[in-house]
Order: sequence, then structure tokens, then C-alpha cells
Amino acid sequence: MIGTGSLEFDVGAFLAKSGLGRRIVTLKPKDVFFSQGSHADSVFYLQKGRARITVVSKKGKEATITLLSPGDFIGEESIAGVAGLRLATATAITACTALKIERSEMIRVMHEEHAFSDLFLTFLLARSMRTQADLVDQLFNSSEKRLARILLLMAEFGKPGEPETLIPEITQEALAEMIGTTRSRVSFFMNRFRKMGFIEYNGRIRVHKSLLNVVLYDQLPEKNAEKPPIMGVPAARAKADKRV
Repeated sequence: MIGTGSLEFDVGAFLAKSGLGRRIVTLKPKDVFFSQGSHADSVFYLQKGRARITVVSKKGKEATITLLSPGDFIGEESIAGVAGLRLATATAITACTALKIERSEMIRVMHEEHAFSDLFLTFLLARSMRTQADLVDQLFNSSEKRLARILLLMAEFGKPGEPETLIPEITQEALAEMIGTTRSRVSFFMNRFRKMGFIEYNGRIRVHKSLLNVVLYDQLPEKNAEKPPIMGVPAARAKADKRV
């Protein structure tokens, strides 16, 4: 029997297989882990695949707020205070395998096993830093640079090992939601990234390391950094919008 903070506890084994209060679940693309407004009674640990978190406003507008990859926890807010309702929806982008951990078991292992609580705290800090970086990105960077950053994150540049240059399928509408712009602007920027050799796409998007130059060194010709014209908007207003 594993005791409190015991040396025998294996975090990897705990997160890899089913057991008391936890089970392996598989999802197909577009399957839902949980929906906004449902009971927050569990946490998921993503073993394989890619997923995204979306929220829907009272007026029915949906927005993607983050993307998830293997090693991420999903629905961690369920262990904060009294169990409540989900604040967002988690959906599989690709085929996913995850460990579903019941809320009570998640709280128990956090309290009793220091190795697990250390891992979970590291994840929470990384998620907090990512959220802060997303906010800075929205406040200070152009929509084009924000798109480059999202594509690099989806390709997992910066993580240990070789990046997955062929990113999961994602629509231009979803990319526009994530960077706070329109689908037409995303299409314009994607075409320009392709012409400059930063990406390839023919149904699926392949990201090249050279795209890092957009984020790290702002290596875009000034004349090409202009945004596409907005149909129906007066010229003065369109010109002012280019400075955003």
C-alpha cells in the first residue's frame, strides 16, 4: 500500500494507466471532454493528441482561448474550492487518449504525494506564464505576429525534442478567434507566410523554423507588413487600422 508521500509512488505510472478513481478515455476528433456549464467533477491528463479550450458568450459567439498538447491537464479548475460548473468546453482536435481523474482522487493524490503535487504545480505555473504571454501578445503585437506565434506554439517549437512541424488541422476561423482578428486577415497573412517560405499548406499546415524570425526578429518587409484593405471602410479609417 502506498503511504503518504511514499518513495514507491511513481508519477509516470499513475498518469499512464487506470486505477482507483481514474480511467483511460479515448476521443475522436471533435469529441468533447466536457462542456461549458457542465458539472466540474474531474480533471483530464492528456496522454496523446491535441485539444482546444473554447468559451461561448451569452450572445452565442465562440472563441478558442488555448490549445492543449500531450502532458497538459484539462479542467484543472474543478479542484479549486467547492466543485462548481465548467467555465469552458474542451474538444479534441485530433484523436486523443487521456486519463480521467475524479475530483476526489485528484485532491487526495495532491495532498498525499509530493512528487505529483510538484508536477502539477509546475504545470500550473507554466499555464500561468502562457496566459501572461498571451495577454502581452494581444496588447503589444500585431495580428500578423500573433498568428506566427500561434502557429509556432501549435508546432511545439520551444519544447524538448523535435517540433511537430505538421500541425493539427485547424480552420482559419479558429486562428482568427485566437489572435483577435478576422478570417480574411488570417488568409492574407497565411498566403504571405507561404510566399516567404515560412510555411507550407495544402489542407494541413507545415511550419518551418524560419517563421521564428517573425516573432524573434520582426523580419518582415515593411511594405509587406501592411494589413489587407477592409472593404467598405473609409480610406482614413483603414489607414488608421493598419497601425493597430
